[in-house]
Amino acid sequence: MICWYFWGSHTACYDLWFLRLVAVAAVADVAVAVANRVCLVSVFCEVIVDIPIEMSCEMQTDKEAEKERCPGGSNPLEQYVILAKAARGAAAVELVKQVLEAPGVHVFGELLDTDNIKELANGPHSMYFELLRLFAFGTFREYLEHKEKLPELTPVMKKKLQHLTIVSLATKMKCIPYSVLLQELDIKNVRDLEDLIIEAIYSDIIHGKLDQRNSQLELDYAIGRDTQPGDLAQISSTLQAWCDACEAVLSCVETQIHKANAQKNKSLKHKESIEQEITNIKKTLKTQTQDSDEGMNTDMRDALHGGHSDKSKKGFRVKNLRGSSAKFWQKS
Repeated sequence: MICWYFWGSHTACYDLWFLRLVAVAAVADVAVAVANRVCLVSVFCEVIVDIPIEMSCEMQTDKEAEKERCPGGSNPLEQYVILAKAARGAAAVELVKQVLEAPGVHVFGELLDTDNIKELANGPHSMYFELLRLFAFGTFREYLEHKEKLPELTPVMKKKLQHLTIVSLATKMKCIPYSVLLQELDIKNVRDLEDLIIEAIYSDIIHGKLDQRNSQLELDYAIGRDTQPGDLAQISSTLQAWCDACEAVLSCVETQIHKANAQKNKSLKHKESIEQEITNIKKTLKTQTQDSDEGMNTDMRDALHGGHSDKSKKGFRVKNLRGSSAKFWQKS
């Protein structure tokens, strides 16, 4: 009995301690799980925070590299124009090759006007001068037509000239059919053509969208190219036509302004006349009201005076009757 009692009492104690241990273990498991989740969240946050920093660093690196390639700032051709002042012969040829492959360089007029580059036109490297002129003013179709007289293009040069050809076509039409682009760019399938157009859009050479349903390129913007002296007359006529159209629109606007002002003045006069008529009507109504009030007052006064006179006459008659009756009884 003693042993059983001892065992029973200790068993109850053990059960209590066991429950406490289970509760502590459960709390510990929850704490560990929460800690693990906190760690995971912190690691995830660190990863999320680190990604933009790395991307921003890469973007800064790209910008710095771009600045190194284009120290001239907004005009990437400026550095090549400076180098062309000291480059002659083979060095000038290498400079032409570099500028034709340089990213962001799509105008070459300033380089063509330098003396050392002009000297290439009369020497053994005249083909490179003509190639530079072609990139400044020509198209990829013109290159194919004179391919035997010009140096072979690298893939980078070929793609740049194709992009410049799209720019030239943009000056003639806003919606360029795929058939025209395939012919002018010498591309065999639409997939390659669309890839080329997408690269031009991402390079900010053109802005537009691909209309695959109608098989055409819709353009909203295109960069400018170099202008030849022979194009000045056409540019002048285009600007003159634009000025004439502006003057016509301006004269039309002025005519509409005069019509609007005349209509406004007419409306103001009509408004004033209506207001004057309203004022006159109000005055007339006020005068009529006053006259009617005066007439009513006069009638009321007359009625009052008439009532008093009738009462006095009736009283007089009653008195007379009383007097006569008294006299009458006296006689009898």
